[in-house]
Amino acid sequence: MSGYPPPPETIRGRVAWIFGDDFDVDLIIGVENIKYYDADFLRGVTMQAYDPEFVDKVEPGDVIVGGRNFGYGHPHYPPLVALRNLGVSAVIADSFSPGFWRGETYNGMPLITAPGISEHVSRWDPVEVDWRRARVTLPTTGTTLEGTPPSERVTKIIEAGGSLRLLLAEHRR
Repeated sequence: MSGYPPPPETIRGRVAWIFGDDFDVDLIIGVENIKYYDADFLRGVTMQAYDPEFVDKVEPGDVIVGGRNFGYGHPHYPPLVALRNLGVSAVIADSFSPGFWRGETYNGMPLITAPGISEHVSRWDPVEVDWRRARVTLPTTGTTLEGTPPSERVTKIIEAGGSLRLLLAEHRR
């Protein structure tokens, strides 16, 4: 079974992109591409409308930041599959659309709600994320933002690499 490894205790990276409020994640790859899962295809379309060089700049451990209601719209998986395949390790936002939050939590992506995050960062700022505590530290300014930590169950899902992996592990016992 394929999947993504769980994130480290502290994610260290940079802010690879900052999206505004009510952002529909389908736009990351283009609405016309939401049915594709092939990594090579997705690499060719990821962020083309925003920064055609994004795929060459992003590094493992980088995060993306969103405003309020990040993930608004239909919760399709390929946009975040594309970002994960490039190394994006977490999404930090002021708040998340409930459908997006459920879907990406199911897939094991750390989603950290940190009110005010989009007002405190610039692109490529270094960031340290303690995802279990929902603590975001910005080393350049010394600012620390405290969000709402994930529940015990959500923590287990992320540690397992997604809900399916957790359920399989629990039912093997």
